[in-house]
Amino acid sequence: MAPPTPHLAVRGSEGTFLLHGPPNCAESATFHRDAQQSKYIAFSSDGTLFGWCNGEKVNVVKVLSGELVKSFDLPKTAMIEFSPQNKVLATWKQYTKTQDNPQGEANLQLWDLQTGACIKTFYQKKVQGWCPSWADDESIAVRCVNNELHFFENNNFETIASKLHLQKVSEFALSPGNQPSKVAVYVPGSKGAPSFVRLYQYPNFGGPTSALANKSFFKADKVTMLWNKRASAVLVTASTEVDKTGASYYGEQTLHYLATNGESAVVPLPKNGPIYDVSWSPNSTEFCIVYGFMPAKATIFNLKCESVFDFGTGPRNAAFYSPQGHILVLAGFGNLRGQMEVWDVKKYKQVSKPQAADTTFFSWCPDGEHIVTATCSPRLRVSNGYKIWHYTGTVLYKQDVPADKELWEVLWQPFPAGTFPEKAMKYQAAPSELGSTEAKPAQAYRPPALRNKPETSSYKLHEEEPPQNMKSAGDKPMSKTALKNQRKREAKKAAKQENKADDVTPPVSEPAPVQQNTPVTSGEPDTDKKIKNLKKLVILELQILNLLQTQ
Repeated sequence: MAPPTPHLAVRGSEGTFLLHGPPNCAESATFHRDAQQSKYIAFSSDGTLFGWCNGEKVNVVKVLSGELVKSFDLPKTAMIEFSPQNKVLATWKQYTKTQDNPQGEANLQLWDLQTGACIKTFYQKKVQGWCPSWADDESIAVRCVNNELHFFENNNFETIASKLHLQKVSEFALSPGNQPSKVAVYVPGSKGAPSFVRLYQYPNFGGPTSALANKSFFKADKVTMLWNKRASAVLVTASTEVDKTGASYYGEQTLHYLATNGESAVVPLPKNGPIYDVSWSPNSTEFCIVYGFMPAKATIFNLKCESVFDFGTGPRNAAFYSPQGHILVLAGFGNLRGQMEVWDVKKYKQVSKPQAADTTFFSWCPDGEHIVTATCSPRLRVSNGYKIWHYTGTVLYKQDVPADKELWEVLWQPFPAGTFPEKAMKYQAAPSELGSTEAKPAQAYRPPALRNKPETSSYKLHEEEPPQNMKSAGDKPMSKTALKNQRKREAKKAAKQENKADDVTPPVSEPAPVQQNTPVTSGEPDTDKKIKNLKKLVILELQILNLLQTQ
């Protein structure tokens, strides 16, 4: 049986519609385009249902047939989300208070998708973490309420099955997969005490030894916690708003590793600078980090936090694994030029190097062969549009939005794991009428003062480092001291060459004899240095006396 073709949901000022995915991209005939401007779109986790809110209603349809499943009269709804088994639809609207109702109205609502009845309503003032987190089998659901984690079982939201109370819990992350579920919790530090992250297994929350793992650290204003697919380890990126050393505008970041077997470590990064992105491989045994001052390094680490492969340096700030885990895309978006590097991570061989300028969004298609890049508002209000690519660098489909219109969001239809098996890698560009946008090698910028002089390594603006498998056999990583000394030697050598080039002796018909006075030395370097400094002081004093006499 042939695998299905994924759909791409498109939301913009021209309305909401579904695009039938590659290789033959066309608007879906079964889904009727909604011309009204939608506030939010979402697919169910298995991709069978699609929902959107357009300022009047929240509609849910079947993707394949376009059949309407449920429609809710909720005009103020701003966000929606499906539970993993499609039993519950969560909707959220802005929390407001009035004179008649000073307490406000419960703005988080949970709906039964079978009957359309409202299961439960909650007060949820903050948009961050508004939706409950479910286990994949919906056996438990979690909400953070007043520094506590409330656990509900089997979608019974009337009764709190269990609580996890820690002082000032501000973040949590529920592990993917089914039971036994695990949860990572973050407690910020206060009064000189360090911040910490702990891992627990539901429902074992009692006692000081109940935590599966614990990691404490300083320098953390906020954290992001990322579980791997097998729920065996979590990566914690701790960051501060301000770098007190003044080395970076982006604050300071550190990366910590915690495993459910109790192991914890700080991931060692050989280059200083921000941590731009952290991404787990779908095989759950490796992760990729993009870090360091530009040009940034990218490195793959194993579960022992040891470097497996170093991609060198380049203009990049993001890493994206394909759903099957066999391809890795390193990209530079935002304030970078949109250069992408596509790598075969089994052979560590570069497949292509396309460029997608002004990209604000990137996402892998579930088939592991295609990607979408988009330029969306409000990040960029000009040149809005999206492209569908083959990973070999070929553009298969391109849609530009008219100048007076805006594109807000594109979203791939998800599928259950195993729907699309891994295919053999291709290194030859896929055929397409639109061709590819391979990045042309640009000449490095040189300041005007250096343009007429020979190129030397000391003139480089950045330290360029090739990938690990492209380094010569003699290249060995040098220590910071050795690197500093090498730069000094190169600078001294370059200065000598410049002096030789600038020294032009004029032709002399009758050279006069010149007496060379060799300086008298004592034989001791320290004494000679003192004598030299004294002579300089005497000359300086004489110059000052002459200046005073002339006045």
